[in-house]
Amino acid sequence: MKFLVRLQRPLAVCALILAFGGIAVAEEPKKPELLVLAAASLTNVLGELSADWEKTSGVHGKLSFAASSVLARQIEAGGTADVFISADQEWMDYLQARNLIDKASRRNLVGNRLVLIAPADSPVKLKIEPGFKLADALGKGRLATGDPDTVPVGRYARSALTTLGVWDEVADRLVRADNVRSAMMFVSRGEVPLGIAYATDAAVDSKVRVVDIFPANTHAPITYPAAALSAAKPEAAAFVAFLAGEKARATWRKFGFEEITH
Repeated sequence: MKFLVRLQRPLAVCALILAFGGIAVAEEPKKPELLVLAAASLTNVLGELSADWEKTSGVHGKLSFAASSVLARQIEAGGTADVFISADQEWMDYLQARNLIDKASRRNLVGNRLVLIAPADSPVKLKIEPGFKLADALGKGRLATGDPDTVPVGRYARSALTTLGVWDEVADRLVRADNVRSAMMFVSRGEVPLGIAYATDAAVDSKVRVVDIFPANTHAPITYPAAALSAAKPEAAAFVAFLAGEKARATWRKFGFEEITH
């Protein structure tokens, strides 16, 4: 009996230690976190920038990528988030007009270029100029890009092709993807002979190659505005400022994005 009592006491002590230990873990403060909704073309670069931000601020950035149009509609519908980064000004303007962003936090981060792409092993050669033979180069195939009615890359593509006088020849031969990365996949898998994407996206996919770059004067400047949302956590505006700041520039350049005048 004495042995049993002696055995029960340390077991009881262990149970108390485990119980209080469990309480201590449960009450440990949760790391601050921001939910960042960003254009699909920022997938690679934001992963690195978010990690840099977390090291200096202690705030974790949870990233969610899709077409700017999809994300803006999600925010409008009441979706919870802290930061929105668009691939064009129109969708940021859309949210600002509805008082869904903190206007004071809005920053233009970087620029990009619009490119015509083909599968890496494609022999096609084209010089982008007024009236260039895009339809002939497609043959019986189709042209992949974002949906011009909603997706920024598609809007830039439609503008450029209209300016160059070839839109009407290919308008009914589009593969209207829901974002730029999806459009590029049609090309990388060889399902279409040509596509229109951003230079930075083409640079990270070895299965595609750039046929030519669209002249900058054929479409609106490709810029990425970012802003904290109206109901965002306090750290959101600081994260946007970090992305637009000096410390982030080298990383933007590393992934091929262009500096712009703020």
